[in-house]
Amino acid sequence: MVKLRTLIVDDEPLALERLRSLLAAEPDIDLVGQCASGEDAIEVMRQHEPDLVFLDVQMPELTGFDVVKSLRGGEAVSEALPVIVFVTASAQHAVEAFNVCAADYLLKPFDRSRLQESLRRARSRINQHRTGEANNQINDQLTALINTAARSQVSEEKHRSEMHIKRIAVKASGRVFFVKTEDIDWIEAADNYVCLHVGSKSHLVRETLSNIESQLGATLFARIHRGAIVNLERIKELHPHFHGEHVVILHNGTRLMLSRNYRHNLPHLLGKNF
Repeated sequence: MVKLRTLIVDDEPLALERLRSLLAAEPDIDLVGQCASGEDAIEVMRQHEPDLVFLDVQMPELTGFDVVKSLRGGEAVSEALPVIVFVTASAQHAVEAFNVCAADYLLKPFDRSRLQESLRRARSRINQHRTGEANNQINDQLTALINTAARSQVSEEKHRSEMHIKRIAVKASGRVFFVKTEDIDWIEAADNYVCLHVGSKSHLVRETLSNIESQLGATLFARIHRGAIVNLERIKELHPHFHGEHVVILHNGTRLMLSRNYRHNLPHLLGKNF
């Protein structure tokens, strides 16, 4: 059994102890530390590089989101970032949590069943990072894919593109407004919702990722991960990761993961270049 090196962070001693007790019953969890502040959490991550972090959102001085921003800055850990599960008593930060690619958002108080659901999501995310086979051709294939999206399409592709939706309706604060699909940077699965990432804003829409994918133009969007669709024109860089996966970096700095499980999309998108 592969152990998951796990860190828990919460400024409330009782909450910290309860989470530690629940995790003790999970045979694959190797607790490498527990912290009561964001500063201590960053230091422990630097030393132990955990696979999984249960991170409280609301803490004095550095919040959970501040900790993640520090990690994204590259100063806390050497290579791959840990999988993050946010833990909080308030639902108001859920969209922001998904915006930073958290594996889950645990609302206090939670029971063992809800924690185990969160662990399943975290394990899945970690396994995606660990498994697969290295394949340097992916980089060239995606480069060709991006170039294809930037060029003028043949008449058949233009016709197919015209058949897809041009905007998505969003309900918020008692009103409905529309987001142009061409303005979307990327789309993330969030349980029974999708999160549309548009510049600095995020919008939740009650729809599945598969249904959204079927309505988008294949020449502009591609599914690169089980939980992510990306606007090809927003991709800036591609970096080899582990075992055939790649890190996809958007022009706004967002980092996404290309899963090897979705390379079957490439023959359709690249044609003879595959």
